[in-house]
Amino acid sequence: MARAWIKWSRWFVGAAAAGAGLLFAFVAILDPFGMRVHAGQAPRPIMDINQRFMYPQLVRSGRFDAAVIGTSTMRLLDPQVLSRGLDARFVNLAMNAATPWEQMQMAWLFREHVGAPKRVIWGIDTTWCEADATDEGKRLTPRPVPAWLSREVGWSDWPKLLNLTNLEIAGRLMAQRLGWSRERIRGDGYEVFTPPEATYDLARARSHIYASHGGTVSDLSPLSPPAAVTPTESAAWRFPALSWLEESIAAFPKTTQVMLVLPPAHLAAYPREGSAAWQRYAGCKVEIAALAHRHGATVVDYAHASPITSQDANYWDPLHFRLAIAARFGAELARIGKGDAPQDDGAALVLR
Repeated sequence: MARAWIKWSRWFVGAAAAGAGLLFAFVAILDPFGMRVHAGQAPRPIMDINQRFMYPQLVRSGRFDAAVIGTSTMRLLDPQVLSRGLDARFVNLAMNAATPWEQMQMAWLFREHVGAPKRVIWGIDTTWCEADATDEGKRLTPRPVPAWLSREVGWSDWPKLLNLTNLEIAGRLMAQRLGWSRERIRGDGYEVFTPPEATYDLARARSHIYASHGGTVSDLSPLSPPAAVTPTESAAWRFPALSWLEESIAAFPKTTQVMLVLPPAHLAAYPREGSAAWQRYAGCKVEIAALAHRHGATVVDYAHASPITSQDANYWDPLHFRLAIAARFGAELARIGKGDAPQDDGAALVLR
């Protein structure tokens, strides 16, 4: 009986090891996250539901010399539009809910692998102005990019491939290779992640836009008179993440043309004009403009009352605009990048 048990155990362990080896080989051969991708090699089709895990291989491929960085408010910028307008090869590396620290890491990865990027368009959301933006607890989202995906991959990293997530994505990649499914995100990082335009419902959109106001349309007109803020209070305002931003910009070559964009969220996403919080945000904008000036960057500010940000019908929720606005946004940034003036409705304020 003991011999039979030992024999069965050996067979079981051997079969398990063989099965694990086959699964590892399946994932390693397909390489769904492009760990073997290097300059001159095409990245794998993007099949993961979380785009941030797939972006490092796009950067390492060397196919792009310009990038969009930011959060989901920048993801609807079409790299093809920017590439045509600005004579560069753009990739969109914006990540949903990316913290300032995560954006800085993506900028570092792009700079390290591209060397001398032509252009960087960086979306600066209000999170960059938060007083606690650099706190350890706010550096990562619940979906951080593993460090080993964001650097040169070594042999010691390969065992990390053997997990259920990688096995799932490898299966999706196999289905794509066999023609059974399409890549989830275009090879330059672009994806229309908002719902189909045919399903747009203004009443539902308003319930999302004004969710923080109880779900009903609220008065967003400027406070009159503005809230009183003493010089002592304003002198205490701190925007610690802006030092990260300046450090990142300064690290790019002088030939890289950097554009900092305050994207057009709905007015409901900002403090009410005239409030103390709005005055603090205005102070943050001043510092953003100052650091941009020190490094020859351009600032394009959409984060104010305008024909874009004040119209509920332009948005799905407080942060995400519809495709018509996205088309204008991309085309206008391309014009501004060439030195042309934006549309004359005041939506884009340009500081060079």
